[in-house]
Amino acid sequence: MNILLFLGSLGVPELIVIALIILLLFGGKKIPEMMRGLGKGVKSFKDGMNGTDASENAEQKKDTTPNNNEQ
Repeated sequence: MNILLFLGSLGVPELIVIALIILLLFGGKKIPEMMRGLGKGVKSFKDGMNGTDASENAEQKKDTTPNNNEQ
């Protein structure tokens, strides 16, 4: 419970210091790759919670994209 109280006291200067340390540890090239992987994981989790599958999402996107041959 004490850990949650600590998180509430972080201000802008502390967050900037944390961001700089992360940048120094991982480098500018690795951070976007990590965030991309995190985003895919969150999307997969949300899809799993909704009961949808990646193949179903691909089929829905394929069905909703306009076809240029039909005019």
